[in-house]
Amino acid sequence: MIVNPILPGFNPDPSILRLGSEYYIATSTFEWFPAIAIYHSTNLKDWKLITHVIQDDTILNLKRLPSAKGVWAPCLTYNHKQKLFYVVFSLMYSHNARYFDVDNFLLTAPSIYGPWSVPIYLHSVGFDPSFFHDDDGRQYVVCLEWELRNGPGRPGAIVLQEYDGFTQQMIGPLKRISNGFTRRGCIEGPHIYKYKGLYYLLLAEGGTGYGHCVTLGRSASIWGPYEGDPGNPILSASEDFDELDNDHYLKPHRYNPKAALQKTGHASIVATPDEKVYMAHLCARPFTPELRCTLGRETALQRMYWTNDGWLRKKGGKLPDLFVEEPEEDADHILYQETGKQSARKIQEKREDFENSCDIQFVSPRCSWKHFASLTDRPGYLRIFGRQSLCSLDEVALVARRLISIQADVRCAMEFIPTDFRHSAGLVIYYDNMNHFFLRLTRLIPEAPPQLMLTQIENGQRKETEGPFIEEGKVLYLRLTVHGRELCFFWTQARSAEDNVEKLVWHNLGSIFDVSVLSDEYCTTGEFTGTFVGIACVDTLNRHVYADFDWFEYREGYSLS
Repeated sequence: MIVNPILPGFNPDPSILRLGSEYYIATSTFEWFPAIAIYHSTNLKDWKLITHVIQDDTILNLKRLPSAKGVWAPCLTYNHKQKLFYVVFSLMYSHNARYFDVDNFLLTAPSIYGPWSVPIYLHSVGFDPSFFHDDDGRQYVVCLEWELRNGPGRPGAIVLQEYDGFTQQMIGPLKRISNGFTRRGCIEGPHIYKYKGLYYLLLAEGGTGYGHCVTLGRSASIWGPYEGDPGNPILSASEDFDELDNDHYLKPHRYNPKAALQKTGHASIVATPDEKVYMAHLCARPFTPELRCTLGRETALQRMYWTNDGWLRKKGGKLPDLFVEEPEEDADHILYQETGKQSARKIQEKREDFENSCDIQFVSPRCSWKHFASLTDRPGYLRIFGRQSLCSLDEVALVARRLISIQADVRCAMEFIPTDFRHSAGLVIYYDNMNHFFLRLTRLIPEAPPQLMLTQIENGQRKETEGPFIEEGKVLYLRLTVHGRELCFFWTQARSAEDNVEKLVWHNLGSIFDVSVLSDEYCTTGEFTGTFVGIACVDTLNRHVYADFDWFEYREGYSLS
């Protein structure tokens, strides 16, 4: 049985691909680096992060981009004639005053692990580009054309243009091929597929919020006209509605309590070797009644099938399922049951000891962590050199991984000697630069010992909770727990990193906080991303101070022991 979401936590805009018996999904990374996450599976059930497409930040400058800008909606395809993987993506700089300033790029590689080509510029007409490789060798790029003019055409139409692989340029006319197949508006995320000689245009409509959905159209020509599926939308968590709805993308009035997964849309499809069809799509699991999605937009999978008259349908109706049959399973023997908003999955425990490498799950905002951290300066430790405050849009010394459950226990062991109030290091739970919690060691008074502080940045407003003085020369253990919507912080000390942390007494710092404030719906400065947990060091004095982290542990599940 496939348990949704298959990629929990911040993993939006899935583009799924099968090559032989191997399955791959590419997801958006926005301002996080390395960019464009690639997941792998052999059974559509068990997925593992295996690589990132862009690992050299000298070819992709994300510094000073606002939160939720950066790398949008990668599309992963394979050209069998060239034997090359293709990834096309949008680099979003800004959408101030409805000017969507964006460039679209293509990268190719002979292996999913690279080496990837330098980015090839395509155009800047809109976002969510997708490649289609036709049987005759011709190639096309379909995307949303952003409409700046006022009127009923906003936000834009789906456009198609041919790509010349020899000159690496777009050629021929840019043609509008669809204005969507429902009245939900906000069309985006187009993909073209070919089935039994017809071209199928798969779209997302309704905005990537609670009115999100998947629609389908088809044509005998790739250039259209495209006939809409009479059953549109073919997947949606919201109830059917037939009215123009181009309001703000979140659309909380479209929330449907009957759906186990919300915001379902931005999909792509894949066929198994025996021609069973699955749809990968983004989704979210909100706290209610506020409808706040702390984990961000995630990736789920649904079982689909082709009807006799050539349309695509989801088994069991339009609402998304938490539990989906695997390719080799018999649907009649699947027990479907809901175990709450967080679907049942194995408890995970991941400890990173920083012996020779840093786990692939660790990423940093806007640049590579290798600019400010070292695994060799003190072998067996990750040494993080202080950089700008966590509120900066430039270089922030934060190494973090996705929060993938609202039952989590996160711990680290740190050695750090601050000498100034501008020095801080510790444990972080982070939505964006204007919304995060930082359990940090600092020195407020030069003559006094170091002191623990809990800093909360909430929509740009700073709140401080003072903690105890900390004895120097001892290992400091920091911890945060997420239990539903309750967020708590703890600390303890030991004489050495070899002490058994399980037997130490944890001391609570601060009260119980509401983790739901870390969400698209609550944060006023960010959107589209999700929550991370990690370790950080700040030095706004002279960039000389550093913190040594012996280990970082992430447990999916909750325990007060």
